[in-house]
Amino acid sequence: MWNKPNRADRVLDRVRHARHPLHGWRRWAVIAGQGLAGFVVLFALVNLTLSLSTFRGEDPFTRTVHELRVLWFSPPPGQPMPPGAFPTVYGRDLGPAPDTAAIHAFLEREAEDGVFLLDHVMVDRVLKLNGRVDARSLPVGVYVGAHALGPDGLPFVPVTKFLAHYLLFPRHAYILVVPEQGPAIAFSASQNAKFGIDIHPDRLSAEVAPFTPEAYDFPSSGEALHEMTRITDDPARVAGAVGALKGAQARLEKEGLTYGLLAPNSNTAVGCVLQGSGAITEQARSSILLALRAPGFGARCD
Repeated sequence: MWNKPNRADRVLDRVRHARHPLHGWRRWAVIAGQGLAGFVVLFALVNLTLSLSTFRGEDPFTRTVHELRVLWFSPPPGQPMPPGAFPTVYGRDLGPAPDTAAIHAFLEREAEDGVFLLDHVMVDRVLKLNGRVDARSLPVGVYVGAHALGPDGLPFVPVTKFLAHYLLFPRHAYILVVPEQGPAIAFSASQNAKFGIDIHPDRLSAEVAPFTPEAYDFPSSGEALHEMTRITDDPARVAGAVGALKGAQARLEKEGLTYGLLAPNSNTAVGCVLQGSGAITEQARSSILLALRAPGFGARCD
């Protein structure tokens, strides 16, 4: 007995026997384009899932709201921070206009809890109060920072800063030292070209410089959210940290390594410095999650 095909079977049969409006190379170009678009969408969804499910702390929803507010208010270079930014982002915890002592106490609590955010809005408030980032606002210690990499310039940054933070899971790492006296010092690694060095532009190098708006890794609109982890607050280790970082900078210059997309790169340099100082083991540095979060972090230190 003949059974009438159901609607699903009829639709599949129609698709199977449909005539494609394009033929030859045009047809395959469309198919390739569709495949590429599907890969991009899949890549974005995987990165979005990782971004919203890892390194989120105990209250992921509150963390996400905080991030979105910072990204919304973070202005492009040359433009002032909106007056309502700090009260909106931090008003509940600190009030609309906290002093340096209140900010220091708040960041100390955050550092004790583990990974915390040092964002563009907070740093702008610190600069307005003290003119620089130092131990008056940020607790003494050695920190590892990580942030998304995105362009800062108009007209794209209002959109790309959101895309870079959520649709690209990998992060760029750096080291921040906050001594008892003097400004905070950042150890940043990248290509020579990124530091304005024309000789061997693709060579991996490092910069040890005050943590100011001119620094390579200072919070900005395209890199508004910095995830910070304090690895030590021991006075002796903090006191010797800047000297150790300058030594690492000199060794990196002597090695003359070519920067690689996966390794050796800026994350490799930071990972090797941390391993050499005993702050992290080689096994922990090579974990799969860190390899995804900071590509190159676990590469070999030759």
